[in-house]
Amino acid sequence: MAKWGQGDPRWIVEEREDGTNVNNWHWTERDATSWSKGKLRELLLGIVVENEAGHCEISELKQVEGEASCSSRKGKLIFFYEWNIKLAWKGTIKESGAKHKGLIEIPNLSEENEVDDTEVNVSKKKGDGDILKDLMKTAGIAKVREALGEYLKALKTEFTTGMILPTKAVATQELTVKRKLRENTLQASSPVALGVRIPTVALHMTELFDTTADQLYGIFTVKDLVQKFSKSPAVLEAEKGGKFQMFDGNITGEYIELLTNRKIIMKWRCRNWPEEHYATVALNFVPTLGQTELQLDCKGVPVCKEENMKYCWQKQHFEEIKGLLQLNTLKSFS
Repeated sequence: MAKWGQGDPRWIVEEREDGTNVNNWHWTERDATSWSKGKLRELLLGIVVENEAGHCEISELKQVEGEASCSSRKGKLIFFYEWNIKLAWKGTIKESGAKHKGLIEIPNLSEENEVDDTEVNVSKKKGDGDILKDLMKTAGIAKVREALGEYLKALKTEFTTGMILPTKAVATQELTVKRKLRENTLQASSPVALGVRIPTVALHMTELFDTTADQLYGIFTVKDLVQKFSKSPAVLEAEKGGKFQMFDGNITGEYIELLTNRKIIMKWRCRNWPEEHYATVALNFVPTLGQTELQLDCKGVPVCKEENMKYCWQKQHFEEIKGLLQLNTLKSFS
């Protein structure tokens, strides 16, 4: 038995205020299932491939079944993931304008296989259009595998932030750096900035809808309507300071201001954004002749998420809302 004070330093807890997982010796595990579903949706939806014959796009994430987790032991990370994924694609033949649809199935994305060896199957509904199927089996599969590789990279970097705690030596070094930065800041007589600064961009988008301003406003503030266009459960408190959650929790935020049928301002974030970072989204409802123009102004979008943000609003909001409006119009005449 070791003498008092000479035990294995990996078990000494007094070096950390919280006494947590000293030197990363103990087993810790984090469930990555929900995070992974959001990341896979982000990376796979909207993939586009094109050649001189046709244009194809992954239009829907039909199924994501499975689980993922990350464990830490003795300072090493161990990953487990197993997914069965089904995607819907649609395409157009350029010469004839004919449209076709099909499926992409990934029956077993797991740590047992490299991404390049993962089975990816492409199918198409009966009829002509094999030229589009061939496009998806070549360029489409290549882009899908690239997206799966990005998911695994993010799982092993973005998701694992904070799982490997600093050892005493690293922690001491970090404290020294922080102390020097604080001293330099005080000497410069400038206030200390809270949080993490990241590069951001502003977005402006407009879209016309064949409906009145009050009906369009309701689609963004009535829970049942939000659930219909998003095709997923939603939590909605449409009042100043109220919270909202949509798309299986991938989008969350808070209402800052609501001017009935005229304007909505929100704090808005995607799950995969840096923690606690929100953009400010303003929606202006402008009546026009028989229509309503929706003006979207968004500030504070992380630079690396600009294209995803545009896709989210164009495909998952604007186009889905138009589909809902068209469905309601057809019902009113039936």
